[in-house]
Amino acid sequence: MVGREKELSIHFVPGCCRLVEEEVNVPSRRVLVTGATGLLGRAVYKEFQQNNWHATGCGFRRARPKFEQVNLLDSEAVHHIIHDFQPHVIVHCAAERRPDVVENQPDAASQLNVDASGNLAKEAAAVGAFLIYISSDYVFDGTNPPYREEDIPATLNLYGKTKLEGEKAVLENNLGAAVLRIPVLYGEVEKLEESAVTVMFDKVQFSNKSANMDHWQQRFPTHVKDVATVCRQLAEKRMLDPSIKGTFHWSGNEQMTKYEMACAIADAFNLPSSHLRPITDSPVIGAQRPRNAQLDCSKLETLGIGQRTPFRIGIKESLWPFLIDKRWRQTVFH
Repeated sequence: MVGREKELSIHFVPGCCRLVEEEVNVPSRRVLVTGATGLLGRAVYKEFQQNNWHATGCGFRRARPKFEQVNLLDSEAVHHIIHDFQPHVIVHCAAERRPDVVENQPDAASQLNVDASGNLAKEAAAVGAFLIYISSDYVFDGTNPPYREEDIPATLNLYGKTKLEGEKAVLENNLGAAVLRIPVLYGEVEKLEESAVTVMFDKVQFSNKSANMDHWQQRFPTHVKDVATVCRQLAEKRMLDPSIKGTFHWSGNEQMTKYEMACAIADAFNLPSSHLRPITDSPVIGAQRPRNAQLDCSKLETLGIGQRTPFRIGIKESLWPFLIDKRWRQTVFH
């Protein structure tokens, strides 16, 4: 069943501009996306919206005008938006995801990654909403990959610890919730710094200056569009089968160090890579990282859930707007 709602739209005709009230179809399935202004949240919101879901997104600093402005640390505000909207599904993307920031601001990170997540789970349970909590491969120490959902986590840094505590808070407060662990993400960024993958593009492009690139940590770069598709497929399967709950893993399947990613980016844009220097030592600056936290995704694959965009294709789509050489930019998709 699809409801109907009135919506205002602006109509332009030569010499005239009118405000017109029109009836629009509103899908009956409702999803609330937290962190909808972020890299993953934008993709999740778009995926649901384009697949016949009534999507509402919430954010904080960058929320207006597209999304609802909600401080997830304000339990009253969270209660109101969930009880007013009555979502069938909540995808909780909001988090402090930068390990070095978490190390420097542990209390603020714990409030968002743990306390707010537990409260959201409680409110979701109160209205019967299926909550998908986005977690991380950093709940593992990277010494014995690949990791299955039932493997015992062991965190190396505070970020991984807060995400693991967030998982526990969610599942304690909402027995029917799902935890989705994912690795490093990339996609259509608003600025290169939004992703640990895309942030390397400037170093790749400025080939007149040598750049040291990590060639120690094994990563599995994953496109946010693929994670968004997994979230929607998981939600739709849950609507038909209440046994869909608990912990799940999703990841790209191309194993690369940052050096190898940078070389692949250079190759995708026909740029030189000889100025990129592989550093094989374990990084000594910043939060400790797992060497290889590869996630086993067979549980979701068995359910017929999943999508993987080849890295070369995904990274070209994501980065071409930031290409400095405009000549290539004009011909890239022609």
